Amino acid sequence: MLKKTSLFFVFIFFVITVFSQNKDIISEFNRLSYRQLYDTANHFFNCKSSDTALICYNMFINIPVKKNDVEHQRKLVEALNKVAIIYYYSADYKNSYDYLLQALHFCEKFHYDSYLSKIYTNMGNIYYQYNRLALTKQYYAKALTFTQDSASKVALYNNLGAVELELGNLDSAAHYLSKSLQTSKNFNNFLLPDILNNKASLFHKQQLYDSAYYYYHEALKVARKNNKYAREAQNLMDLGKLFYELNKLDSALYYIHLSNNVAKAYHFLKIRAENYLTLSKIEESKGGKAAALAYYKKYTELNDSILSVDKFSEINQLQRGYEVSKTNRQIEQLVIEKRYQRIIWLITFIILFVVSVALLLFILQNKKLNVAYKTLFDKNIKIIELQKSKNPELEKYRKSALTNEMQEELLDKILTLMENREVICEPDFSLDRLAELVQSNATYVSQVINTELKKNFRSFLNSYRIQEAQRLFSELDLSKYTIAAIAHEVGFRSPAAFRSTFKEITGVTPNFYLKAMQKQR
Repeated sequence: MLKKTSLFFVFIFFVITVFSQNKDIISEFNRLSYRQLYDTANHFFNCKSSDTALICYNMFINIPVKKNDVEHQRKLVEALNKVAIIYYYSADYKNSYDYLLQALHFCEKFHYDSYLSKIYTNMGNIYYQYNRLALTKQYYAKALTFTQDSASKVALYNNLGAVELELGNLDSAAHYLSKSLQTSKNFNNFLLPDILNNKASLFHKQQLYDSAYYYYHEALKVARKNNKYAREAQNLMDLGKLFYELNKLDSALYYIHLSNNVAKAYHFLKIRAENYLTLSKIEESKGGKAAALAYYKKYTELNDSILSVDKFSEINQLQRGYEVSKTNRQIEQLVIEKRYQRIIWLITFIILFVVSVALLLFILQNKKLNVAYKTLFDKNIKIIELQKSKNPELEKYRKSALTNEMQEELLDKILTLMENREVICEPDFSLDRLAELVQSNATYVSQVINTELKKNFRSFLNSYRIQEAQRLFSELDLSKYTIAAIAHEVGFRSPAAFRSTFKEITGVTPNFYLKAMQKQR
């Protein structure tokens, strides 16, 4: 075991050395076994090299999984979940949710129940970003039912306490936070800053300001000691809000600006947005209407950039419309006081125009939101329905003469042949041709691909052709070849079909893949 571990670290050192010398890292990845590729992806994931990790994980995800390879099956689930995490921290919540649905599907298919807790937790985190607190609570509670280790329970108790705080259920929040704090003592208090901050928020909501201030500061000290920058920024922001409520505006400004410095340094967009909203309120209370409007504009720009990806902007639109209307009324009142009648009419016209445009945008956005919302949840429902119903692909082969041994033998022949790049990249390569080369018939070959690999022939073939395209991208002089040429080389009849298939399989476009690869050279 020690020898294998040493060899692995030697291998990782080799890969990093090649990377640092700007050599062709993609071609190195193509030579790895699925275990090595998965470990390499994890290495870059842990090093926060998200672009490289994303490429490695997508290459790993596209490797066919054999029926009885439990290790590969579980690594597939974990890879899908980690890709979802990468997209989540990029604020691309739609792609994150899509990968979580795939992870959930394979997790249940492969009976990897111990991993369900992580997936449900991440789903709850996405809903929390959109303030869908009822759904957030539902997914956290579901994750808790599948949690087997106490360390994960600490995080979930804390998360549930935070949700109950948002819902205003202070007794339930106190219950969950106490359980989280008590349980965390057995695990070196790794979530202590988060729990202390939520305890402070609880006292804050109860208007016990001295206790709130004490716990915010305790959380801040622990966060700084453990280099938990996100929690540090959050603590500073909450202290700013606390002093704002106490009408101690200088102290509020001091903590909000400290929080913004940390948030800018580490790209915590949501915290920056909340800080700008608080700064807007502070300036408004001081009578600085121009500064308040400027801060509010920064808040809306950041908030929209975070929440527009998955089009869950219904609440944001209402909030923005309310705040803009409020600001415009203040401006209008200021003009009335100064008796500038002509400016009053101009502002009235602008308000009517803005409200009309905002109303039109809201109606159009709401329609798109309903479609996107329904599509996202239909995917989840389909997974559940598929589990309850019989698989029609399996039903039609029920009376097949192929035994399990014959299927396994034929699958090995098929997988071996598919490694022949020249054959599979022929434009006319078909199911009949594959059957001829493995000395079988099209019906049996189709049955094995459908039942053993859970794919149709076209998807199966395309996955190999795209792998070959990735190899060519990494080995050819790209200044002399176009994407269309590569598409023709691997058997696609049109560049458009190649681009569509490449993105469907890898998750990125050929152009993005090439740019990412060129950075490694």
